[in-house]
Amino acid sequence: MLLIKNGRVVDPKSGFDQVADVLVDGKKIIKIADSIEEASAEIIDATGLIVAPGLVDIHVHFREPGQTHKEDIHTGALAAAAGGVTSVVMMANTTPTISTVDTLKEVLASAYKEAIHIYSVASITESFDGQHLTDFSALLEAGAAGFSDDGIPLTSTKTLRNALKLAKKSDALISLHEEDPELNGVLGLNEDIARKAFHVCGATGVAEYSMVARDVMIAYAEEARLHIQHLSKAESVALVEFIQGLGAKVTAEVSPQHFSKTESLLLSAGANAKMNPPLRLESDRLAVIEGLKKGVISVIATDHAPHHADEKAVDDITKAPSGMTGLETSLSLGLTYLVAAGHLSLLDYLAKMTINPAQLYGFDAGYLAEGGPADLVIFADKEERIVTSQFASKAANSPFIGESLKGVVKYTVADGVVVYQNHH
Repeated sequence: MLLIKNGRVVDPKSGFDQVADVLVDGKKIIKIADSIEEASAEIIDATGLIVAPGLVDIHVHFREPGQTHKEDIHTGALAAAAGGVTSVVMMANTTPTISTVDTLKEVLASAYKEAIHIYSVASITESFDGQHLTDFSALLEAGAAGFSDDGIPLTSTKTLRNALKLAKKSDALISLHEEDPELNGVLGLNEDIARKAFHVCGATGVAEYSMVARDVMIAYAEEARLHIQHLSKAESVALVEFIQGLGAKVTAEVSPQHFSKTESLLLSAGANAKMNPPLRLESDRLAVIEGLKKGVISVIATDHAPHHADEKAVDDITKAPSGMTGLETSLSLGLTYLVAAGHLSLLDYLAKMTINPAQLYGFDAGYLAEGGPADLVIFADKEERIVTSQFASKAANSPFIGESLKGVVKYTVADGVVVYQNHH
């Protein structure tokens, strides 16, 4: 048994927010009350700390199989635990892609050995070919959480419509990376800074929002569930708000980096600040924050994209891979740039990191309740930390190294077991 005493217990699902004790037995929370005494329990003193549901991150890349020099499922799980994340959804852009039942089963067998809950999507199309749909029903039966070709946009409207029709039959979620390749230059660098500082044609805003417009309209026509990944443009947020107003089953996520920073970070952090979609303008940053405040954007997800240091260290930034390691800074970025900045309450912020993403996939996660799962994060919400290059992830490709952020994870509990403890 585990007894967490005197913490400020925050549950976004029920709105519960008060100092209380939490008693865990096995994989379940058995009691939440003002004062609990249990002689046989191991005690965690959470005085002055926040006790919240374990975070749910529905967009991570763990690079297994095939690219395990960047990350593998084990190091990804360790990075998640260190960030307070107890449930993740892996993307399918591995080598080979997660397009067959065999590959999916291999990945899930590896995931099952870890201390946190690890799910995976399968690809929408075979080997990301953009044309031939995978066997949705067989993959769902084998444990796929949903479907995404994340990293590669679906250029064919016919393929997308067929995928939405197929997914609708089983109420499965389709998630899309929206960047029209025909309207884009060098990926990972926003068009403005690409032109001014790097003298290349960069990633355009219209490549993102024109594709968002197209795809949300198709989802609306099909009455199918569609999730837009890592929005970065003001126009994209407006489009999602518009289509939700028409009653479409469209949801959206933003990554912490996109509500925290702008394209100028490339000038100080170099290739570590290169990502798809790129960091945009201050007007875009404020627009995604507005989208979070209104509930248009209901989910915050990291797009955790680890790369090997050598890959990021190339002389020519246009040749470096896009993406950043994100699991170990996500909670702090939100506490710093959303909560402390006065945009969202702690309860609202945590909802987008816990219950909202969990409900999108129907996971039994993201809430604290008697009889509910014993997945929790205990953190100091106002304590300052300097981000160092010491990560549990294999990768250290973070543009936030050296920055002072608020929020320190003290304990992460998954299935009633302490899977991370901060010893500093």
